[in-house]
Amino acid sequence: MRTFGTRGPVDPAKNYVVQRTDEIADFINRVKDGRYIVIFAPRQTGKTTFFYRVLDTLADQEEGYFPIQLDFEEYKNRSLADFYDYFYEDIREEIENVFQRRGVMPSEALTHFLESTQISNHVLMRRFFRNLANLLKNQRVVLIIDEFDGIPQTVVSDFLYSLRRIYVSRMMPRSPYSLSIIGVKNITQLGYDRSISPFNIQDEFALPNFTFGQVHELLTQYTEEVGQTFVPEVITSIHKQTGGQPFLVNRFGQILTEQMDIPKTKTITMTHFAKAHTQLLEEGNTNIDHLLTNIRRDRRFESLLMKITSYDRGLPFNPDNDIISELATYGVITKSADRMCEIVNPIYQHRIMQAFKPLVNGLEQEYFEEDTGVDFTDYLTSEGRIDLEPLLDNFQAFIARAGFRILQMPDIPQEYVGQHLLYAYLDHFVRVVGANMFLEVQTGRGRIDLLLIHNHQKYVIETKIWEGNKYYQAGKKQLAAYLKLEAAVEGYYIVFDHRKNPEPLVETETVDDVTLRSYVIPVIQERPSVVI
Repeated sequence: MRTFGTRGPVDPAKNYVVQRTDEIADFINRVKDGRYIVIFAPRQTGKTTFFYRVLDTLADQEEGYFPIQLDFEEYKNRSLADFYDYFYEDIREEIENVFQRRGVMPSEALTHFLESTQISNHVLMRRFFRNLANLLKNQRVVLIIDEFDGIPQTVVSDFLYSLRRIYVSRMMPRSPYSLSIIGVKNITQLGYDRSISPFNIQDEFALPNFTFGQVHELLTQYTEEVGQTFVPEVITSIHKQTGGQPFLVNRFGQILTEQMDIPKTKTITMTHFAKAHTQLLEEGNTNIDHLLTNIRRDRRFESLLMKITSYDRGLPFNPDNDIISELATYGVITKSADRMCEIVNPIYQHRIMQAFKPLVNGLEQEYFEEDTGVDFTDYLTSEGRIDLEPLLDNFQAFIARAGFRILQMPDIPQEYVGQHLLYAYLDHFVRVVGANMFLEVQTGRGRIDLLLIHNHQKYVIETKIWEGNKYYQAGKKQLAAYLKLEAAVEGYYIVFDHRKNPEPLVETETVDDVTLRSYVIPVIQERPSVVI
């Protein structure tokens, strides 16, 4: 039986695999057109798996093309001489592999050429490929370089210049006929002299995350092989929570089908999904570890990420901004359809907020008024429902009790302290009562929809920062539309007000046939004057 793969490139013989038929056809057409292609995407997005499929297609179905696949990951700290030695040995090995796979022998002339040739610099590399094309006769060389980021900085500029010269040369046959460079960093981030552009002939190729249809395709392969089905809402929720990120989609599949011991005769339901989701939000894995390592590289990342999620106005996606460029390179943010920054999926946003949340906020002891005997379990009804209105009323009262001390929260920008406190408060609550909480990010910015699930019931809380009455009222419409989409009849809307003289507000009203309870909570309060 095949499994969901999360450990390196997936193997169709061992793993369930999204076919990416359209993307592969698009890429092959670019190869046939002789393009020099670049693809730069974060790690664990399926790049290597995709290019293995391309190589298989070229080797098995396209006799007029000779694919050579290289990997620069091990080259990073090598000298120029070592780089070209290893580069040439890897090319020889790949050429032999292609002939062996096709069940034919290379010509004597080609064998002699490979044994007698050396490459020690970029000029000799260019001449090598020209001679190789002549010896391969009617086959066009297709060079694919994975992990291109590993190229030594002492090599990169001249290496790219030579490739550019090959591309623009009128000498035929051109070799490589087509080139593909795959990496995490883009060309301008590799450290060469940015006053020049040695590789301005590139054709950028975007390998997107899985669509909903592709997530459905992947999970259906499992169902067809094993017989166990998923309720449709589980498939929808996996796509929504992961944004189609390949590792996360497959990790969900692993947890649900291998780790939770669900009998294969049972349908996988939203109850199972909620448990798997909670595990994914709390576990360490290579993808999440990379995410957290990257966002902690610079404290400025927190402010930018919270700004993206907190303001309806959003933040324009400016690739020339170093912070935005870095976060996009790491796969944390992306450009939305309206060219604004957005966090790529709710799971990442949840882990980001957890990463920036203090271990202890110092105010937990004041969640409840003294001597009342109230605790979080008192906000469950006798029927097992969450009594959300008094739970949020108490949060508003807690913020008022804490007063200016919320400004003393360590390592949190004051602008976002209210949202951090709400998140910590609700996170504490769901742990005590055994509920689940996750983010429902509709636009990737401007609002945080917290979805609580307990005893098969959903509770929606939307939170944002005050930007004026126009945005406040528009937020109600947004929440009402979302609640109707989820077939819910009530929702909760919390807006944190940072104005100089804010007034607290609580109102319950009907908007587009759903009931909303809205809170405007002042979070910036001046410290009382010190009496001397």
